[in-house]
Amino acid sequence: MQVISVRGLRKSFHVKQKAAGLGGSFTSLFRPTSHTVDAVSGISFDMEPGELLGFIGPNGAGKSTTIKILTGILHPSGGEVHVLGLTPWRERRALAYRIGSVFGQRPQLWYHLPALDTFYLFGKIYELDDATVRQRVKLLAEAFEIEELLQTPVRKLSLGQRMRCEVAASLLHRPQLLLLDEPSIGLDVVAKQRIRDTIRQMNEQEGVGVLLTSHDAGDIEALCRRVIIVNHGQIIFQDKVSSLKRRYLTSKTVEARYAEALPETVHVAGAELLKAGQYGLKLRFDSRETPVESLLARLATLGSLVDLTIADPSLEEVIRAIYEEAAPVQA
Repeated sequence: MQVISVRGLRKSFHVKQKAAGLGGSFTSLFRPTSHTVDAVSGISFDMEPGELLGFIGPNGAGKSTTIKILTGILHPSGGEVHVLGLTPWRERRALAYRIGSVFGQRPQLWYHLPALDTFYLFGKIYELDDATVRQRVKLLAEAFEIEELLQTPVRKLSLGQRMRCEVAASLLHRPQLLLLDEPSIGLDVVAKQRIRDTIRQMNEQEGVGVLLTSHDAGDIEALCRRVIIVNHGQIIFQDKVSSLKRRYLTSKTVEARYAEALPETVHVAGAELLKAGQYGLKLRFDSRETPVESLLARLATLGSLVDLTIADPSLEEVIRAIYEEAAPVQA
C-alpha cells in the first residue's frame, strides 16, 4: 500500500479585497468584494513506504497547503487524498497516531518548559506508558544528541537545538510517516547537517517515510531519492534527485580565498570569473564540462588556499531553468 496517494488535488481560497484608498464607497467598505486564489491546482503523486521524498518550490507554490491537507488540517476543494489508507480530514484523529509533523515556523514545544516536559505530555496524548516514553526519549536523545538539552527551557535553546528537539518530539510515537515543512529554515550549516544525518538514520533504522519541503536544494540533495517540484499550485518536475542533479544542478559557484595577494590578471581554465579581489575569487563552472577535482587543482596553483566554498544554484534558478526547457519555441 502506498503511504500517500494524491489524485487531482485542488485547494482554493476566497480572499476579500479592501476598498482602494479613501475614496472607496460605503458599499465596498461593508460589502467587500472577493476573488478566488488557487493554491493547489489538480496535482497528483504517490509516495512509497519508507521513501525519502522531496517536495519543493518557491514561496506561494502550494507546498504548505498540500502538507496541511495531508495532515487533515485543511479540507481540499477537490480531488482524492489517502495517507496510510486514511482520508486525512475525515479521519484526522486516527491518522495523528500514525504520522509525525514539523512546521519549521510553528513550534510545538512549550516555550517556557523544558523539552522533556513536552515529550512526556506527548506520551500521554499518544497513550504511551511511562516506561515506553522513557525508553523512546533515551533513544531519540542519543540519536539527535540532545541529552544535555532536555532539561533546559525551550526559550533558552538556540534555533538549531530547538529544531533537533522538535523533530525528535515528532518521532516519539514511532510514526510511519514524517511530514517536515521547512525544518532547516534559518539554521547554520552545522545544525542543518546534524538534522539531515539524524533524519537519514531514523529512516534507515525505523523505516519511517519522510516527505520534506525545503527552500534549500542541499537538503533535498542530501536526503531525498526522489523530488517533486511545484510552482503556482502545479507539479512542474517529478523524478529522481539524481536526474535533477544531472540536468539542473550542474552550474555551480566557487568562492576561494588565499593567504597571499593574487596577480592583477587571473584566468582559471574551465570557469567563468565573476568577481576578483586582492585575496579572493568568485567563479562559475559547469560540472559536466569541468570536473570539480580539476578545478580545485587549478585553483591551488594560484596560491595557498585558506577557504573554499562550492554552492549549488538557488532553487529559483532551478525552477526557471525547468520552465525555460518546457517553454514552447517561438517561431
